[in-house]
Amino acid sequence: MQYEAETPEEYLAKIEKDWRKEVLENIRTLITSYAPELEEGIQYKMLCYGDKSRKLFHLNAQKAYVSLYVGNIDKIEHARDLLKGLDVGKGCIRVKKRPDLGQTNLEGFIKKTIDVWRAGGDTDC
Repeated sequence: MQYEAETPEEYLAKIEKDWRKEVLENIRTLITSYAPELEEGIQYKMLCYGDKSRKLFHLNAQKAYVSLYVGNIDKIEHARDLLKGLDVGKGCIRVKKRPDLGQTNLEGFIKKTIDVWRAGGDTDC
């Protein structure tokens, strides 16, 4: 789904208050708490995180899942193991209804991806 929003606050206000908003806010918290230096903004009608030169993550509430876009997932060492139990594509992690994120290692993947980004590593497609 696409949300017409100019700011992250507007984006969050437009999302229905259901399980997708809860999951999106949990993932948002994982990103912002581990990497407060990342700027949160809007790009491609979804939340994005990065700096002025490049974006690291895009986060969006779809109709049946929450998507976390990360360039090329396989550029992160052991990514498939970290994301076991989640629906994963080449550059997208789809979190479906009511997963217990504590039972996944999405947090470990996010931290590892941020560490690669901080070190100047490539996570792009």
